[in-house]
Amino acid sequence: MGKIIAIGGGELRERTTLKIDEYIAGLAKARAGENRPNALFIPTASHDYMPYYNTFHKVYTGVFNIKTDVALTVFKEPDMEKMKTKFEKADVIYVGGGDTVFMMESWKKSGLLELIKDAYARGVIIAGLSAGAICWFSDIYTDSELVNGAGEERYSMFKGLNWIEGIISPHYGSRMLDFDKIVCYNYDCAYGIEDDSALVIDDGKVVGSVTSGGKAWLIERKDNKLQKTEIAPI
Repeated sequence: MGKIIAIGGGELRERTTLKIDEYIAGLAKARAGENRPNALFIPTASHDYMPYYNTFHKVYTGVFNIKTDVALTVFKEPDMEKMKTKFEKADVIYVGGGDTVFMMESWKKSGLLELIKDAYARGVIIAGLSAGAICWFSDIYTDSELVNGAGEERYSMFKGLNWIEGIISPHYGSRMLDFDKIVCYNYDCAYGIEDDSALVIDDGKVVGSVTSGGKAWLIERKDNKLQKTEIAPI
């Protein structure tokens, strides 16, 4: 088991998550020791959108002097030996945002999920934003469902990878009312992560938060009422 930094949302290009990125970079540098750290970016949820990786590179290399690479699997079958080498070099894996359900299914088909599992077991730091934050949980609130085949999306509950027991919503500031109703009628507790905030998870347990302006919340149902507790920054 290892460490996951789950970022609720934000704009990497506009550097709204920079305080969180600084925390992630610090973890990567500590893991690398005297060597220059390596970060592997996984843009599957955005269908391998390369400008997203370019933005990640500008922040993590330009600001934090971390060497970056990218894992592309959507439009061609990957060379798994080369991909394995990328994962073996990584001190941190950063999973970008986008379509969560598409991402998880794509990982299973491509074999990427097994490489991520192996890296996590070896103590490689896992970080991710939005889709890359929530996929690890057992139950996730996301907008991956297509309605009437027309390409319209709506927010629904889906099953995640179940590495972490819990119910979670990213972008909690904008999804609060609907998510709170779902929690109130269906669950005893859940997590809501606002944009520019992140949960810090050690060995499958939430141990605190990191903020770049937003907040992370524990939402509990007691006597059919919701009680919200801010998860303290570490």
